[in-house]
Amino acid sequence: MTGTPSLTELTWARGFTDPAWVRRHTTSGRETVPSRRVWRGRTQPLDVPCAPHDLEALEFTTSGGRSLTLSALFAAAQTDAFLVMHRGTVVYERYLHGYESHVPHFNASAAKSYIGLLAAILADQGLLDRDALVTRYVPELTGTAFGEARVDDLLHMGTLMSYAGRPFDKAIEAQRYFAILAPQLRPYGYSGPASIREHLATARATGKPGTEFRYENGNVEALAEVLRRVTGISTSALLSDVIWSRLGAEEDAYYILDPEGTEAACGGFSATLRDVARLGEMIRCGGAVGDRQIVPESIATTIATGTPDGYPRRVRFPAAPPDSPATLSYHDLWWILNDPYESFMASGIHGQRLFISPKLDLVIAHFASQVMSPSVPPAPLVQAFIRIGTRLDAGI
Repeated sequence: MTGTPSLTELTWARGFTDPAWVRRHTTSGRETVPSRRVWRGRTQPLDVPCAPHDLEALEFTTSGGRSLTLSALFAAAQTDAFLVMHRGTVVYERYLHGYESHVPHFNASAAKSYIGLLAAILADQGLLDRDALVTRYVPELTGTAFGEARVDDLLHMGTLMSYAGRPFDKAIEAQRYFAILAPQLRPYGYSGPASIREHLATARATGKPGTEFRYENGNVEALAEVLRRVTGISTSALLSDVIWSRLGAEEDAYYILDPEGTEAACGGFSATLRDVARLGEMIRCGGAVGDRQIVPESIATTIATGTPDGYPRRVRFPAAPPDSPATLSYHDLWWILNDPYESFMASGIHGQRLFISPKLDLVIAHFASQVMSPSVPPAPLVQAFIRIGTRLDAGI
């Protein structure tokens, strides 16, 4: 396919079987459904020093033994934008397929990690009890799988549920969730939930919370409602007040909204590449931007090491092949790589990544529009990130 699809045609691209459709979707959320801005505040954008490095010829070997250059990786991943920061300096930045640096791009499920960060901050402030049942904050969830769980179970994808009595199927439930946010995606005769609130109310527990890892959007939406009840403000306002307006961001970010005006916290967040990289650099620097402490240092420095007892130390990444070794952990909605560099990342479908590696002094932000299909192998992004970091650390 060539050219840019029309917005009026976008709803016919169900399944998004072409990267061009995915790219149109990931860069035009505000034009297709209601949205609410995450205000960047009145401060001047934080100046980010740049010292370009030539990484184009850098080669790395995939787990299957194939050698790739960075350009080949971009092609395999359908990369839209890529930024590397090393020791606080941008050493590589590139935009492809006509995507522009000032345009917010969906972060997809990478946004889950930002909700986890907010929850950890509120818990550190004593406003949120991780061990409390969710119904303490959201009584309307009484009798649901999420209401019977603890806040900490939501933060670690520790609930087992089925929706409306259906056998749980992650892919199908994700599509049903999308139909809540975009009514035009609903099939003829649809009579299901019309809002995130109604969707959560249909979840029933099928197992004891905190005993098994199951990656599911409802955990994050229930957690976001908890945070709204604790603070009395919207998810957009909370993220702005606590982080975005203090980060030195260049642009407002935004969340898309469901028909009731509730933010899609688990994946409806969009921001520019540079601002996402600023977020990562703040975390890498122990939660500080210069002399301003944005996130408590105790939170920022323990993301990779803080998985509590009772939760799986090894979980499988959702896009990994079924026979792949389970090498990741999960903590406060962040993926933990368990590598020698204490790396962790926020990760979203289609290739969105915010990769932070404290021991390599490395932050990488990646936006992409890769089609998710068994016939399209996932690009080896993490292997490339670590290769870049080790080479930069060695002084190339």
